[in-house]
Amino acid sequence: MSVRVAASVGFVLGVASLALVVRSLRLSLDVDPNDAQAAIGVPRPLTHTWRLYRGHHWQIAGDASESREATDAAEGTRGTCPTGMVEVKGNMKLDPSANAYYDKNSVEELQKTTCTRWINRDFPERCAEFDRAKWLELSKELKTKPMHFCIDRFEYPNEKGAYPVIMVNFHESEALCAEQGKRLCDEAEWTFACEGDEATPYPYGYSRDATACPIDQKWKPYNGLAFNPREGEAAGNEMDRLWQGKASGTQPRCKSPFGVYDMTGNVDEWTRTVREGERPSILKGGYWGPVRTRCRPATRSHDENHTFYQQSFRCCGEAAIRVRRVEAEDPSIAPLPQELK
Repeated sequence: MSVRVAASVGFVLGVASLALVVRSLRLSLDVDPNDAQAAIGVPRPLTHTWRLYRGHHWQIAGDASESREATDAAEGTRGTCPTGMVEVKGNMKLDPSANAYYDKNSVEELQKTTCTRWINRDFPERCAEFDRAKWLELSKELKTKPMHFCIDRFEYPNEKGAYPVIMVNFHESEALCAEQGKRLCDEAEWTFACEGDEATPYPYGYSRDATACPIDQKWKPYNGLAFNPREGEAAGNEMDRLWQGKASGTQPRCKSPFGVYDMTGNVDEWTRTVREGERPSILKGGYWGPVRTRCRPATRSHDENHTFYQQSFRCCGEAAIRVRRVEAEDPSIAPLPQELK
């Protein structure tokens, strides 16, 4: 009982601390004036039909618009990966410094020097336009790392037309991936699947576009106490009031160079860190609000038990190695049976 009480107190204190931070950022956030004046937490008619997923998480009810097999056939990006996944293969640009997070000598910081038009430079900074020619010149000598893996085409449950499952923590994300014989993506895999070999700032290129991905919606003040317990009716009502996301794959231009959808905006996604000595739980991609929503930035401030109304994930896996069978030219050697070719 004492553990549950301590956890509840910790949750309340965490929400209160976050609220103080948010208030300090209000001048730089694009706040919805209607919600800023609304009586938060007061019952209201629901806009969507919500359902509990696995008894703890939330999802807007609705069926996938097509099967994973049909999406695979239409997209043509599956490669050697299992159904519903995208094959990602190429060379990822590496940070110039091994301590990039601390000395700021990183791809992310280099990219920011090529921004030609800022929306706002204060955190969370947003750039409207990056100079491609300048970036290609600046990044041409960066070391690279070969990458080859599979990644879910959409956010979990990885079905076109379905809404992402939210209010899920890091450990739960790992478990749900493991159920499918997959694993949670690490942050390098996620980043490369988003930016491609050229390391574009956005999955769709160099110009920020709120019509391509669900981003830059007005920020709505939230009632953090409504999410405790997260399975409660108050949590569902509050998520409905806050929700500004989209069903997976419904924004056709919100697609990376490899054909992975909804990587920036919509909902934050859990990944596993690739850096030694820090907590494993890293969020990537941003969500629908007025935040960075680029391929390189990450949120590293939440522990593995953190859950929130705009957090989800997607899964990764190993890519199969193609083996090309060549029949011997010696006519005395029988050819391979058809089923083995």
